Amino acid sequence: MAQLLGRWRRHGSRQGAVDLAAGIRLLVLDGRLPAGTALPPERELATAVDVSRTMVAAALERLRADGLVVSRRGAGSWVAVPDGPVTDHGLTDGDPHVIDFARAVPSAIPGIEAAAAAALPRLVAELGGHGYYEQGHPDLRERLARRYTERGLPTGPDEILVTNGAHHGLAMALRLLVGPGDRVLIEQPTYPNAIEAVRAAHALPVPVAMTDEGWDLEGVEATLRQAAPRLAYLIIDFHNPTGHQLDVPGRERLAAALRRARTPVVVDETQLELDLRAEPVALPPLGAFAGDLVLAAGSAGKSHWGGLRIGWLRASAEVVNRLLAVRRGLDLGSPVLEQLLFAELLDADPADLVERRRELARRRDALADAVRHWCPDWTFRVPDGGLSLWCRLPEPSGTRIAAVAQNFGVRVVPGSFFAPAGGLERWLRLPYTLPVADLADAAHRLSLAAVSVAETRASITDNGLIPVT
Repeated sequence: MAQLLGRWRRHGSRQGAVDLAAGIRLLVLDGRLPAGTALPPERELATAVDVSRTMVAAALERLRADGLVVSRRGAGSWVAVPDGPVTDHGLTDGDPHVIDFARAVPSAIPGIEAAAAAALPRLVAELGGHGYYEQGHPDLRERLARRYTERGLPTGPDEILVTNGAHHGLAMALRLLVGPGDRVLIEQPTYPNAIEAVRAAHALPVPVAMTDEGWDLEGVEATLRQAAPRLAYLIIDFHNPTGHQLDVPGRERLAAALRRARTPVVVDETQLELDLRAEPVALPPLGAFAGDLVLAAGSAGKSHWGGLRIGWLRASAEVVNRLLAVRRGLDLGSPVLEQLLFAELLDADPADLVERRRELARRRDALADAVRHWCPDWTFRVPDGGLSLWCRLPEPSGTRIAAVAQNFGVRVVPGSFFAPAGGLERWLRLPYTLPVADLADAAHRLSLAAVSVAETRASITDNGLIPVT
């Protein structure tokens, strides 16, 4: 417990009990100390954290008042689930909030409010109908199909299925194409929620390691031959978390390998719009090379706003029809208002999206500068797009740093989350989606957590249930 607390004292000796209570509170609220966990006796805890027993007793009394700790004479103390809301007293006096580096998602694009106002009159016209569009609203499907055609992949509305986010689309594809025990080829590292989706389908993720330059296409070809996966899941545009983008020759080679193996692939295009170069480079979609084997999954979450929960799959009309049959066992369509709103956004002046890219580029550069300053022994490449830096640590301490960083007010995802069997302990993903001031503060706090880990040599433990996006 002392190792998990790390450097818990922030306010000086006069507020030691407040700081100790705040450190334990963070461990409880972040799942590091689950409900029912027995706490050590006051005397033992005081010895472990090198404070007086009186201070420990005062800290536990504060936690009991919040309902986070229950004590009974003769039975000791243990972690409890509070009946009501808990006030987070742990980050005050210059530490106003926990910096969330787990969710690599920016805030809403400026045009959301105007698009919502424009969509409301169209919603009125829908109110006389039943409101169910299992495949998606025709206007939105028409606009999405046009975008693929403009990218070099002729597409009709019948080849678009609107979903509740790209992850929903992946789940439907897995339900359609994969059975229990089947193999699914993925990159390593890859999006953690995709790993969980594969496991939820009772399938086996088969990883192919990324290289410093991007994809190991020879490894992909060998895995397709030897493992015979039923499906592949790949992120070839500003890969999450590395930021790599597969070039045209690479897409041609990958498509050829998929065609030889007859392996369908879900291509995650959620970060496609986040090209941060001064002159964005439009590359043809993989479907232009691999045809009907490709199910392209897109989303409004990263480009416009995660709260929209609107995504889509682009696939052949035959596959879309099969997906519709699968969908009836999951849901009956996406919300009409959100679809109308997103259709307005797709028709809107692109200036807001251009400004989003400029701001993300500015934040990327600011975070890179902050990491170089506060963590000079961490290395990374500055990506051309996407939402995060993939940082290599000097030692395999990613999970330890992520665990201790919560005590410094930073929630960050270790590299082990991005692999199906753990590992990647030399890596951390740092998103640059927050304001510049928060990014600099987070880099500073992470440097303190890294020093704390180096000093305590805390053992690697489970990092709790951190929601990742």
